[in-house]
Amino acid sequence: MLTIRIQTHFTITLLYGRNRNVQILKVVKKILIFITLFVLLFFGEIAMTFSDKGYPSLLNDEEVPFSLLLDNHYSDFEGTENIDNEINAFIKRWKIEGASLAVTKDEQLVYAKGFGIANKETGEEVKPGHLFRIASVSKLITAVAVMKLYEDGKLDLDDPVFGENGILNDSIFMNYLDPRVEEIKVRHLLNHTAGWSRYAGDPIFNPLYIARKMNVPAPASFNQILEYTLQRKLNFQPGTRYSYSNMGYAILGEIIERKSGMPYQDYVVMNLLKPLGIHDMHIGKSYYHEKYPNEVRYHSNAGVNTTRSMDGSGEQVPVYYGGNNIELLGPAGGWVASAPELARFMTAIDGFGGQPDILAPETIASMSDPNVAGTGLFGWRGSDRYGTWWRTGYLSGSSALIVRQSDGINWVVMTNTSTYKESRIHRYVSAMMFGSINRVQEWPQIDLFFLEEDSPGPIADIPATNPKL
Repeated sequence: MLTIRIQTHFTITLLYGRNRNVQILKVVKKILIFITLFVLLFFGEIAMTFSDKGYPSLLNDEEVPFSLLLDNHYSDFEGTENIDNEINAFIKRWKIEGASLAVTKDEQLVYAKGFGIANKETGEEVKPGHLFRIASVSKLITAVAVMKLYEDGKLDLDDPVFGENGILNDSIFMNYLDPRVEEIKVRHLLNHTAGWSRYAGDPIFNPLYIARKMNVPAPASFNQILEYTLQRKLNFQPGTRYSYSNMGYAILGEIIERKSGMPYQDYVVMNLLKPLGIHDMHIGKSYYHEKYPNEVRYHSNAGVNTTRSMDGSGEQVPVYYGGNNIELLGPAGGWVASAPELARFMTAIDGFGGQPDILAPETIASMSDPNVAGTGLFGWRGSDRYGTWWRTGYLSGSSALIVRQSDGINWVVMTNTSTYKESRIHRYVSAMMFGSINRVQEWPQIDLFFLEEDSPGPIADIPATNPKL
């Protein structure tokens, strides 16, 4: 009798004799069955989860986001009263239900507070961990993802996007009307010079119209919208003029998927966010009943504008709940985030020392330099000669503004209410913020990115990074 002991603590006894071969086959069969069951049980959740485009999804985040552990009182220090008063006066003046603010100094989170009401129906107050739609700030995330692929050698900024040698050379994208489409490069999508004019209408915001024109069920998919767009003439020669384009950034999302071999959101989470300890940024949803447990409710104090639901049902809905296809906007304007986690992302692309950046210094500098990136920049909305970079975002019901100052200070402001100023509210937010921050004589020597004391419980059940899991 020969006994063999395996590391799994299973003991297999092999009997020599007339039935030796039969016994060995039975033992091998049992081992194979055990291994198969182990693999299925251990990896099943990842192996059996697939995105809508057929890529295997890698999102299964069980980390507690640090932003949910923050509370307003952690940011009480000498000098904070002025900021608090300014924000409270601002939301009262503009009749904004709720806002969230985060400030970093020398790469450390020194201030993070929520103000006002997260949900007017329930009376829930805004906390630092509440999620807000960040609208076109999403473009900065997408641009960073593109530049990461560029640094990794997976694409070149001068790669053609369309045509026989283009990245998107599927047969459905080859039936383009304007031959100048073949001149569109990746960099033209990044800096809004691809040839589409915003004054001719933004296809991403017209899924119902395009579905009707294409004779397909609503809402039209990204592929259908792009196919429709390519059947129209460009408004100008690619690379010759600037015209803000959501469509261009939606296409960049598709390019990221092709070049990375992963769904867009998965690539961003796994390669940009998780390495930074960011676990609660996601592509948002279109309707109220789909929102994340710790996401604010969106409001309007300029009257509730209604429109036909983007799902083709014909139902009249508020623009901010069903009027836009947030998932389709994704790379161009679909992300939701808390102010502290978005501030954490900024510290990895600001070019300051103290925390490792996720891109090389020359890449980060090029994104905000009009001499390199062109008038439209790469992801950022603007920059000035003093070293200030900014990115704005606005959708009905929400606004977001992030600013990188040259003195080592970054800040994020988000709101959950539309005003009659619409996207012009950013001018007033920036004026208020620059004044408030300049009056702070000394920032505290703390870093709320890394809490060491006992913290309150989360706002609500921690949502999975991927709501499908």
